[in-house]
Amino acid sequence: MFEFAWPWMFLLLPLPWLVRYLLPAGSPTLSAIRIPSLNGLSNTQQSMRAKPWMWALLTLCWCLLIAASARPQWLGEPLPVRSEGREIMLAVDLSGSMEIADMQLNDRSVDRLTMVKAVLGDFITRREGDRLGLIFFADTAFLQTPMTYDRETVRQMLEESVLGLVGERTAIGDAIALAVKRFRSKDETNRVLVLLTDGQNTAGNLTPDQALELADAFDVRIYPIAVGAEEVVVDSFFGQRRVNPSRDLDVPLMQRIAETTGGRYFRARSTEELEQIYQLLDELEPIAGSPQQLRPRQALYFWPLSGALLLMVVIALFHYRPWRFRHG
Repeated sequence: MFEFAWPWMFLLLPLPWLVRYLLPAGSPTLSAIRIPSLNGLSNTQQSMRAKPWMWALLTLCWCLLIAASARPQWLGEPLPVRSEGREIMLAVDLSGSMEIADMQLNDRSVDRLTMVKAVLGDFITRREGDRLGLIFFADTAFLQTPMTYDRETVRQMLEESVLGLVGERTAIGDAIALAVKRFRSKDETNRVLVLLTDGQNTAGNLTPDQALELADAFDVRIYPIAVGAEEVVVDSFFGQRRVNPSRDLDVPLMQRIAETTGGRYFRARSTEELEQIYQLLDELEPIAGSPQQLRPRQALYFWPLSGALLLMVVIALFHYRPWRFRHG
């Protein structure tokens, strides 16, 4: 749809004629206008009276200038824009313990990271309208994907992650601190950190308590998810025995993180439990509401402006006729 952003500018269309006919002929204003014209003004006026098409070109030029000043623009088709959204940072543990194959996925045993990739990928796909970011942590924490609406890129970066990329230990404090740092400072945005780990804090520059002070100060809500089975059967020299592969998990720390930041602690002992956790997260942190309509605008002022400049050139060429020479 075509429209003018400032249609009131067309009220200036009669301005030259008002100045010409309303001001007295001998007023100081008109005299001041005539002074710098030198000797050619009388000839110019007579020439233009003899060529009415010149006045038509000047009138058209003025109309084009006013049209350009009115800011013509083209409105495109309405596009959906989310009225509200969330910033969700996903922090995934890549320490050595994530290699333990105590998870079941499609009736086969897989390691913890493979299971997290499968289930977390579906969660990322559902978060339409939210800005997502991705952090990997082990000996330290690093930002893999900054906050973005491009969910496909976030999911791809998650799929390409490998164990041992940043060490073997677990820097939970560094992961929380980095997530707090990467959230943008907007009061109307909900800042949420989903922390997936299977151990305890054994590395990093910041302790979890120091990182929690930062998270609490910047209103970051943290949902820690402890990944790992509590019992598996292993073969040994004395036969089969049951062991707890999650014995190093620091449950009190996970609970304290959730309580301090207003989040909630989850325990994922299986693929099914992790899927249920993500569904519950969708309820606790609802996906952004109904989209608003936004029409893209394309400025068109340069078309009438270019036409006015072209007419000025034509008028100047016909008036001064520089290509003609006098012969003595």
